[in-house]
Amino acid sequence: DWYCSCMYVVIFRSTRTPDHSNLYGEWSEKMERLVASQPGYQSHFSFRDGETGDGVTVSYFDSEESISQWRDLNEHLEAQTLGREHFYEGYTVEVAHIERRYDWHK
Repeated sequence: DWYCSCMYVVIFRSTRTPDHSNLYGEWSEKMERLVASQPGYQSHFSFRDGETGDGVTVSYFDSEESISQWRDLNEHLEAQTLGREHFYEGYTVEVAHIERRYDWHK
């Protein structure tokens, strides 16, 4: 079955530098806790290839407004600056509205 959902998704694709691993780990954990506490946040998941440094984080929110609030949060802005200066070779952010969603569970 499919159903409509009032959901937005933020897809963050990135390539990590080999530098500042401890600091990155600290900030990554801090951002995971912080995003989960934001109004409109629904869930997220992440994975990263240990060899290439390529990774993806997919986050779900209930509105574009909640995404904007998350984007502009002071601590998140600080993390973005650290990311550009130290943590990432590059990244891409995509925001989309989910038209349909399908689930299947055994």
